[in-house]
Amino acid sequence: MRDVIAAIESEYRRYKSLGEGTLEQLDGGELLTRPSDQSSSLATLVWHVAGNLESRFTDFLGSDGEKEWRNREDEFTPRDASPEEVRERWERGWAVLLGALSELGDEDLARRVAIRGESLSVAQALARSLAHTSYHVGQMTYVGKMLRGPAWRYLSIPPGGGPARSTHAPGGAGP
Repeated sequence: MRDVIAAIESEYRRYKSLGEGTLEQLDGGELLTRPSDQSSSLATLVWHVAGNLESRFTDFLGSDGEKEWRNREDEFTPRDASPEEVRERWERGWAVLLGALSELGDEDLARRVAIRGESLSVAQALARSLAHTSYHVGQMTYVGKMLRGPAWRYLSIPPGGGPARSTHAPGGAGP
């Protein structure tokens, strides 16, 4: 049975799509732009998300999710990467994640894995990873929207595109 794993995989794919929708709207210079000295470019965020996914999900059930070969600090180093390199790095991390998920069933959710020596259930590790990934994809989308300004194409319901809501509380009470 894969009901829960399928739902988790669907959420990951949704965030993958949001990230890709952001990357597709930006040119090479915008991918490298840092909004401030304390912030990361989209290329840097891609390097980090992909590095995290690749490390966590390579031999997911058999080894610690923080691999010895991963250099997390290097992921945050400003880089001069082409749009093709950014996309290749993005896809590499996601391929490792999606490959690992394809091998899991709901019966695996209670199994134990390690991340930085901490023992977690597969369910906990997936929840942590999904939260981490969505956090950074949200950053990517926010930065992309800032860079594109009025040219930004919304990836979800744009402001003013949802149903009108009453400003009154239930029961007829006013604001």
